[in-house]
Amino acid sequence: MIDTTSQRQALADRLEAAGAARTPAWRKAVEAVPRELFLHPGVFLPTGDGLWQPMTAADTDPAEWTRTAYADESLVTQLDNQLTADQAPGPVPGIPTSSSTVPRLVLEMIEELEVDDGHRVLEIGTGTGYSTALMCHRLGEDNVTTIEVDPEVAARADAALESAGISTWTVTGDGLLGLPRRAPYDRVVATCGVRRIPYTWVRQTRPGGVILATIGSLATGTGLAKVTVNDDGTAEGRFVAHANFMQARSQAVTPIAGDLSSRVAYPNSERRALISPTDLDEPMPAFLAQLTAPTAQVLRARTSDGAALVYLFDPDRESFAELTQNGGDWLVRQGGPVALWDDIERALCGWRDAGQPSITEVRLRVSERSHSYWIGDSSALRWQHPLC
Repeated sequence: MIDTTSQRQALADRLEAAGAARTPAWRKAVEAVPRELFLHPGVFLPTGDGLWQPMTAADTDPAEWTRTAYADESLVTQLDNQLTADQAPGPVPGIPTSSSTVPRLVLEMIEELEVDDGHRVLEIGTGTGYSTALMCHRLGEDNVTTIEVDPEVAARADAALESAGISTWTVTGDGLLGLPRRAPYDRVVATCGVRRIPYTWVRQTRPGGVILATIGSLATGTGLAKVTVNDDGTAEGRFVAHANFMQARSQAVTPIAGDLSSRVAYPNSERRALISPTDLDEPMPAFLAQLTAPTAQVLRARTSDGAALVYLFDPDRESFAELTQNGGDWLVRQGGPVALWDDIERALCGWRDAGQPSITEVRLRVSERSHSYWIGDSSALRWQHPLC
């Protein structure tokens, strides 16, 4: 086994230079925890043609394995909720369902928690266990509780933590339900994406405690929210950055399938779009779109003559929008009780009129009955999401 002390120190240097590791205690944690222990049995590397190349620790030169482990990138550790690198015979297709997040983002989130000695932390989404190990090194393993929905992922994380000399409170279950018997927590951090912060997390965090979670439904438009729990049981704060994590499995959307053209056969209206749907490829417009239509899905396709085509489907409100490129313009057809593209255009125009504020200007408030979001005083930049 290669001694990775120098690689850990080099990683800590890079994280400190990037502003991700801001305090000595977290730098020491990076220097102490071997990331390679949390990548067994292996990882999947993108091939560039839509496939994933398996790479296992057992079948890879130790020096190459170490270089991969300390690369500044996220490393996929599972595909399709079950496949690991040691089970793949060669390049395979699949959807990533577990990974070791890029260390920069791990440290940025941990630093954003602003933990103090003695704080008890609940981590939603153990994953490989690397971030768990960092927190255990900083806070002590008795102060860290971690929960993972996938029993096999949890077992691998437990084995990795044990090999690193760490024994913490690890539980397999649905992170949206939380762990009332261990509450209240001083800090709650989610390393998976959610469409909204479950009120259960608020209920299990002490007043003055902090919850950090990635919120959103569109891959290009998710944001890292930081809220502080109030004495009255609400939580309030703001978004601190754009961030992207795999969706919590219990909140992952079911992809729209079947004949898409039949779903848009009966529109209520047709007009020239004021805003191009390609704007949704950018983080902030996509973020505002998912605040405006939180249950909508965006799909991209081509017409028979090769023109770009973008669909928005909102199954919960039985509404759709179809945008077709027509030269330099886009035509939008909408159907159902909600004019989805009208609402999104209104939000994006309001955002532009306000000077295109960044995601850090977005405030949010979580209560037992709803999520509220707003930017400044503009009525066009306020969103209310009732909780069913």
